[in-house]
Amino acid sequence: MSILITGGTGFVGAEIARQLLAQGETEIHVLHRSGNFQRLQDIADEIEFIQADLGDTDRITDVVRTTQPRVIYHLGAMLTGPGEANPQAAVQTNALGTYALLEAARLCDVQQLLFSSSIGVYGADIREKVISDVTLQRPLTIYGITKVFGEQLGTYYKHKYDLDFRGLRYPSIIGPGVTTHSVVTFTSLVIEECARGNPYTIPVTPETALPVMYYKDAARAMIHLGQAPMESIRTVNYVVDGPKPTPTSGQLAAMVRQRIPGAQITFEPDAELQALIDEVVLPLDDRRARAEWDWQPTFSLEAMIDHFIAELRDHPERYR
Repeated sequence: MSILITGGTGFVGAEIARQLLAQGETEIHVLHRSGNFQRLQDIADEIEFIQADLGDTDRITDVVRTTQPRVIYHLGAMLTGPGEANPQAAVQTNALGTYALLEAARLCDVQQLLFSSSIGVYGADIREKVISDVTLQRPLTIYGITKVFGEQLGTYYKHKYDLDFRGLRYPSIIGPGVTTHSVVTFTSLVIEECARGNPYTIPVTPETALPVMYYKDAARAMIHLGQAPMESIRTVNYVVDGPKPTPTSGQLAAMVRQRIPGAQITFEPDAELQALIDEVVLPLDDRRARAEWDWQPTFSLEAMIDHFIAELRDHPERYR
């Protein structure tokens, strides 16, 4: 049966396509804007690529009508960095694009829509020492604001139109081949740059703890969420986390140095970025995802770095 993945040539979307093919899915449509197919070159003949911009709402409706998907994996979005540079475009892509996708799903009888959200939905006035599914959502960026909109609108469509909507609030995703820079992409770039023999400067203090998840776990989490029985899904939009306890930037740097002898890593905190992270980034409580649909990450921090380095070595064509 047909599956549509928005943002399907990106970080997590491409891995979802790979994992679904491995599970035996045969009709996968990958919606993309950039035309960058490097991550999927070796399986390109097993997928249909559809170029479209999420901000083009008429085109999105037409794509859903044409492909008639059973499930939509919605990962396409404008991230924090580009979004802050052009908030109006972020609203068009992230908010209006998500609305168009939900409305097309309603009109075309799509069974399920899985939504990629972020811990960026949290921001001001967090009073707990950890972030959970019920922590107050007052985001500080246009990216976070549009993700809250998507979560809430999707939940509305779930109750109003019986669309099986489910969402994940991801932490920082680590993986090779970062192409769009955002506020926390240093967690990936420190590994990649050092693996390529380049020095890297981390823009936060060594003591800064940042929840992370490997891109393979991020893809597996969304697939697993979608395949969980309907009666298990009570929270709808879930915080998910990777290895615990939450690693610090200093621990990440130390582990990269262990794996890559001679790695040159320095710390030069960016005052604005540090203040933002200090205000909104806390340890994550993902017990509801663990209890309701048995979420468990498989990659430790050590395993992430080892696999990351191996991917760059074994598949350089994917991460140029």
